[in-house]
Amino acid sequence: MTATPGGGGKMSLTVKVLIGMAAGLVLGVIFNVIDSEFINTHIAGGLFAMIGKMFVNALKMLVVPLVFFSLICGVTGIGDIRVLGRVGGKSLVFYILTTGLAISIAIILALIVGPGNGFNMEGIDTSGVTGKEAPTVWNVFAAIVPTNPIAAFANGDMLQVIFYTVVLGVAVLMLGGKSKGFIEGCEYMNEVMMKVVTIVMAFAPIGVFCLIAKTFTEQGIELFGPVLAYVITLVAALFLHLFVTLMILLKIFSGLNPFIFMRKMRPAQIFAFSTASSNATIPVTLRSVTERVGVDNSVASFTVPFGATINMDGTAIMQGVATVFLANVYGVELGLGGYITVIGMAVLASIGTAGVPGVGLVMLTMVLTQVGLPIEGIALILGVDRLMDMIRTAVNITGDAVVSTIVAKGEDKIDMAVFNDPDAGMMTSDELDIDEEAERELAQYAKPH
Repeated sequence: MTATPGGGGKMSLTVKVLIGMAAGLVLGVIFNVIDSEFINTHIAGGLFAMIGKMFVNALKMLVVPLVFFSLICGVTGIGDIRVLGRVGGKSLVFYILTTGLAISIAIILALIVGPGNGFNMEGIDTSGVTGKEAPTVWNVFAAIVPTNPIAAFANGDMLQVIFYTVVLGVAVLMLGGKSKGFIEGCEYMNEVMMKVVTIVMAFAPIGVFCLIAKTFTEQGIELFGPVLAYVITLVAALFLHLFVTLMILLKIFSGLNPFIFMRKMRPAQIFAFSTASSNATIPVTLRSVTERVGVDNSVASFTVPFGATINMDGTAIMQGVATVFLANVYGVELGLGGYITVIGMAVLASIGTAGVPGVGLVMLTMVLTQVGLPIEGIALILGVDRLMDMIRTAVNITGDAVVSTIVAKGEDKIDMAVFNDPDAGMMTSDELDIDEEAERELAQYAKPH
């Protein structure tokens, strides 16, 4: 008995998702050209929006319980609080480093290309954009400690969830043998949650198809015309960081083959592109990092959710390019001091904001306010932001995976046999086959005695 939607034999999930993505893109562009009110309202805005939202909600549904049980297993699996502190310290340093490098590269490339020079503002409505006050560094770190852990779990505040879970895991370690039953229960629940991830991912081709089709039906491609220089510069900076900067860091600090790594991370990158949410992609990223790349769960359970929350390389790149673009549009010379402020603000804002769709624009208002640029200028790039958000989220989660791999290699917590096996962790429809013998055995336990 197989529960895979639509059959599909031995075709890998990645191939199915790519097919769904391509079909959604083509259909979305066709629907956008047709521009039918019925299609826009009932197909794209109705059916596709409903299925796409259900899929993203299903992924988000997994995040908190998966992170909790996985992180408890990770902390207790390390067994040494000093090692845990070392993993956390290394992760934070590398995440800040990659974010700083990302926005620096973006600013330099944007200054070379000069997007926004000679931009015609005529006929463009820049009203209705409001700013957000930048958090102080003290408030950012103070907010990591939850006043109510139940509320943190309910709201999905990942930094608070991570903090509470790590403290709980340390307490469990300190109790020693008394914690055996609790740890076994968490290990079982972690396996259950990974199986739920498998079930949700089986519906990914349908979910991705609907998400992409809806986006391109609504956005089309004509929006790129007025801000083409901005789009080209931003995409170039994102790809430069993804394929060059991150891969150089991976090679230098871990010695691993970047080409193998990128092939292993393709499924997670596709999910990130489709959902435009680092947090929603956590279950897929965690699975790819542990089962495809070979990083031990004791490291990945901490570094992946931590990175999804504070590591926003792609978002930082957008802020750098957008700041230069808007400075050129308004004829403002920021100077070296202004750009250093932008870099510092981007790093701080990435820690103080959550990994949800559209958060980049919220962070951008903080940066623009800090350097004295009109926040109304965000309206110029608002139209293309959703599509750009999809690309930068894929960059974000790749950065999370790179840092996780580097830290794991430094701690000798990576299985090289898994990393070098091209088929390791590859999901096919077989994973959803239900063992009838196991069903009968479980039914015996469930019967009243």
